[in-house]
Amino acid sequence: MSKLSWIAVDWGTTQLRAWAMDSEDQVIANTSSDRGMGRLTPPEFESALLELVEPWLEASTPALVVACGMVGARQGWHEAPYADVKDAFDPQITWVDTTDQRLHVCILPGVRQLVPADVMRGEETQITGVLALEPKFNGMLCLPGTHTKWAEVKEGTLRGFKTYMTGEIFGLLSSASVLSHSVNGSAMDQTAFIESVLTVAKHPESLAGSLFSIRSMDLLHGASPAVARARLSGSLIGAELASVTSNTALESETLIIGTDQLAKLYAAGLRALDKPARMLNADDCTLAGLKRAKAGLTLDVL
Repeated sequence: MSKLSWIAVDWGTTQLRAWAMDSEDQVIANTSSDRGMGRLTPPEFESALLELVEPWLEASTPALVVACGMVGARQGWHEAPYADVKDAFDPQITWVDTTDQRLHVCILPGVRQLVPADVMRGEETQITGVLALEPKFNGMLCLPGTHTKWAEVKEGTLRGFKTYMTGEIFGLLSSASVLSHSVNGSAMDQTAFIESVLTVAKHPESLAGSLFSIRSMDLLHGASPAVARARLSGSLIGAELASVTSNTALESETLIIGTDQLAKLYAAGLRALDKPARMLNADDCTLAGLKRAKAGLTLDVL
């Protein structure tokens, strides 16, 4: 293995991922665990990190660790104060005291928006990565997830963002509402999804009624779980896209950070509304953002 230069870390609520980097910022090894922020108390973070990266460490040379995500939340390892939107790409890092002197850990801040009030942690690193990979991009970014983010970037700056709880609402309705009896399983009918996106995007005021009709179609017409699940997802995403397109025309290509099933649903929904969309690999964006953050560290702190 090439000589370790530094370690890139993406530490979310449910997962911890780490990449061993050489002096040319090339990945020489990677690993992950399910020891996300939600499973740890602050004193447990250092040992959770060591479990993953100790094979990479050398006793004589402390390793720089650049971390993003929920590791910097109030409930994380050490709170990293939010940066303002205008400073999103030039953040002040937070250094963490460690017991193991082989670790030299810094945490990147999240980003806050005062009006309208909104926050993000981790997504800002992916947005930074997008601009590192595609520096000439101007337009909207979609970051699908439990709480999907829509961010506007222009001329290399973050102009603003908005969070939608669409994924969490889907989870609650599919597991803890009357709809849970109709949407079991993981299969999803693509035709039903697109039809629901189009219906609710055109008439977002119909959302609540459209949702109950999912149960009615099951009881009265035997709609399959795949159709019901697709209608639930399509209705919620359709309402979200109606909100987004009410504020911006989305005439230029929207970049979707992700290539998983949820990202594909957003791409399909946008294209159904005749809005161009392209997916980017989320890991590539995260790593590019962490590389840019590391490159911005001054020599006196390395």
